[in-house]
Amino acid sequence: MSNAPVADNGHAAADCLATVLVAHGPSARVRLPGGAEALARASGRELQFVCGDEVMCVRDEQHAQWQIRDVAPRRSALYRSNARGRAELVAANLTMLVIVVAPRPRPDLFLVDRYLAAADSAGLRTVLLANKCDQPSSAELQQELEHLTAIGCEALSCSAQSGAGISALAAKLQGETVMLVGQSGVGKSSLLRELIPGTAATVGELLKGDEGRHTTSAAQLYALPAGGSLIDSPGVRDFAPAADMLNARTLGFAELARYADGCRFADCAHLKEPECAVRDAVTTGAISARRYESYRRLRRLRQRLLDRVPYPRS
Repeated sequence: MSNAPVADNGHAAADCLATVLVAHGPSARVRLPGGAEALARASGRELQFVCGDEVMCVRDEQHAQWQIRDVAPRRSALYRSNARGRAELVAANLTMLVIVVAPRPRPDLFLVDRYLAAADSAGLRTVLLANKCDQPSSAELQQELEHLTAIGCEALSCSAQSGAGISALAAKLQGETVMLVGQSGVGKSSLLRELIPGTAATVGELLKGDEGRHTTSAAQLYALPAGGSLIDSPGVRDFAPAADMLNARTLGFAELARYADGCRFADCAHLKEPECAVRDAVTTGAISARRYESYRRLRRLRQRLLDRVPYPRS
């Protein structure tokens, strides 16, 4: 973050590097170097920024507003595929993705797999967070969490309702830039309030003063009390990783990577090819049949998405 001087009115006295707290079209609520928050608008239509971006801002005194002049190079970026098959930026400068599940609503484990694949393509560490641990959990969920832990995923459990496990979660997130993702109803908002007491702002409040209508469909960034940042995202029913950013050989499935080198063909898609070490591992139980089916579904989805993008893909 920039050390630009701050004027008496709380505004930076010159160009400064600010952090995007929430973005909506050409406008954003940003945190300035001195800690003050302000509404800022893009100085040009070509500028695109998302929650977590660091942006160069300048005070436009003539119009009494901040302008975003440029976006700093991103250290990391999380993408998804839009309906046209193109990569769409979700959040920037993350270090960790926390995938929240719960006994209810019934966990969509295929959705979890897609978030793990997207995190792999973005180079992000992941934590599987089982919320509502004070509620009865299905044997299927427990088995899947154990399996994902066995292949290298880190898992934690907590209850936003009772407070169990919240201290351990807060310690894990300290100093990180984290995004909470998951299905609607798994308790991300409740977790946010436990991790950052007093949090109650909505997107509309964060963008107050800007024209247009804003809903809670945008990701929002908050400062963690012990250091670091947390980005809360809206719950989803589906998520598609950016198709052209996935590892073409394994789609980010860690257990497939362990066996792929044993396949007869270097470009094996692990679907119907002969002498496929991955499918052999599924047959012997070394690779979970459910995870393999998830891989097959994502492989087919990836191809459909790529087919929607006209050449050249850019």
